[in-house]
Amino acid sequence: MQMQIIAFFFLFLASLHNAIAFMGVGGGLGWFTGQNTPPSSASGSREFQALQAWKQAITEDPKGILSNWVGPNVCTYKGVYCSDSPDQSTPSNVVAGVDLNKANLKGTLVKEISLLTHLTFFHINTNRFSGNVPDSFRDLQLLTELDLSNNQFTGPFPIATIFIPQLYFLDLRFNQFSGEVPDEIFQKSLDAIFLNDNQFEGGIPPSLWTSPASVITLANNKLTGTIPTTFGYLSSRAKELLLLNNKLTGCIPETLGYLTGIEVLDLSFNSLTGHVPGSLSCLTGIEVLNVAHNQLTGELPDLLCELKRLANLSVSFNFFSGFSEQCNQLPYRNVGFDFIGNCIPGQGMQRSQPECNGVPGGDLSCLRIPGNRPVGCGTTHASLGIGIGVGIGSYELPPLGLSANLGPVP
Repeated sequence: MQMQIIAFFFLFLASLHNAIAFMGVGGGLGWFTGQNTPPSSASGSREFQALQAWKQAITEDPKGILSNWVGPNVCTYKGVYCSDSPDQSTPSNVVAGVDLNKANLKGTLVKEISLLTHLTFFHINTNRFSGNVPDSFRDLQLLTELDLSNNQFTGPFPIATIFIPQLYFLDLRFNQFSGEVPDEIFQKSLDAIFLNDNQFEGGIPPSLWTSPASVITLANNKLTGTIPTTFGYLSSRAKELLLLNNKLTGCIPETLGYLTGIEVLDLSFNSLTGHVPGSLSCLTGIEVLNVAHNQLTGELPDLLCELKRLANLSVSFNFFSGFSEQCNQLPYRNVGFDFIGNCIPGQGMQRSQPECNGVPGGDLSCLRIPGNRPVGCGTTHASLGIGIGVGIGSYELPPLGLSANLGPVP
């Protein structure tokens, strides 16, 4: 009897050990099925190889995140998430996602990660990964979310991301990527494109306006040239567009009025010149408009200050010479209105008269000097061809694709 009790006790311990191994120590759970059965030998072998190769390339793990990355059952690894295999003939779990955000890991990415062929999300923000993004990432055919933000990646824009067919969310911000932003990235079916706080340079691709993305941020880079004016404005669905803190020049295109769904538009901290076009009054959904710290001149259009959903308007540190009574009413509507550092008579905290007399780019005329006539923005129509106008309701916008420095249009 005593031997039977001892045997039962050891059997119980073995069962408990298996249960703990199944759960993992902080490991990923089957996020679709809630189960963590070991992968099949074929897929499991590839996934085990991929994760072990990546583990070898991680040189510092101060939080011990990878301490349980041991053994063939990769579904118990911390930060690894599994789901049922989409292949019904393989009734086992496969690696569907990796989430190692804020793990403070130091290392590089390896080409073997592409062996995780069922990967749908890959999140490694706020770590210390460096080097390049392997070109083999283009083989991640099911990947929808790629977050590499807040790391130390270098090199040119990771071209492999362009070839990931299902990619929907791309976050490369706060790294050290450099070179030009490829035209093709704005032609993908992405909903969010975060490229800010890198070292990107060159011009903004005209395909920016063909992107279906709702959020596009190129802020805090070294982009130069003008804001593109192309026919693609008609297809843009952007709600947030952040171009601040680059080296952009030229005028604010009147065709920005086509972005009728925009809610946040930030063009601050560039070198834009000329007037604020009256067509921006077509942005009926805009809540935040920031053109501060440029070299803009003239008076603010009345219709711009009448926008109903406007919550914050910043035009500070330009060379504006005045604004209308409508703009004076903004503080009474609880709209944040920052206009310091301009050349507005009778207002405090403005530039000195000598500064205002030497307006940078003062002889530059943009596409159209804003007027006070009504602007109809309800319907759009467009015609192709040089010199043929493009209209928004009763407000006639200039031909698309023309350069900003064309002189006033009568």
